[in-house]
Amino acid sequence: MNSNMKSTSTIQFANYLGDVCPKYLTDITILQNNTIVLDTTPKNLISLFRFLKDDTSTQFKILCDLSAVDYPERNQRFEIVYQLLSVRYNTRLRVKTYVDEITPVPSLTSIYSCANWYEREVWDLYGVYFSDHPDLRRILTDYGFEGHPLRKDFPLSGYVEVRYDDEEKRVLTEPLELTQEFRYFDFISPWEQIDIDQPKA
Repeated sequence: MNSNMKSTSTIQFANYLGDVCPKYLTDITILQNNTIVLDTTPKNLISLFRFLKDDTSTQFKILCDLSAVDYPERNQRFEIVYQLLSVRYNTRLRVKTYVDEITPVPSLTSIYSCANWYEREVWDLYGVYFSDHPDLRRILTDYGFEGHPLRKDFPLSGYVEVRYDDEEKRVLTEPLELTQEFRYFDFISPWEQIDIDQPKA
């Protein structure tokens, strides 16, 4: 009974969001765990988040997380996912927007200050550009790093290797050289071979 009541209130809240800001939303979905997912476009992102944070019926004052997912087969390959929390109403909300490699996403740092580091992380690892960000720099990789490691077209071995040179007493960055190509051995363990080859006494 309690889960049905929660489900009904979730549906009512989703309907309310669809009624009060229809021009900002492209889709509303309710997941099985009663999480509401709002889809929007990058140009409506700032207006939607201002409403969600400031409206007395929503009060999503906390941006818990901002992440991205790469789907290379799509035209808009990057899915940017925002997780919001309303402490007043004990409610969580997920907002998604979609972009390609060259479309900028408006920065939310003017609304949620914690978005600063989250956006830097998404920029560093996926290459999604956030316009109007106060300090969009790499945060997890080195400043001279080329490429974005979590893109699904980035090679698993990377482009360069880093090593410490004892003679030069410094760290060197060199083009990656693989001594042999990757091989996959699909047979039983070599230790099991020993038992087979041993003559029986």
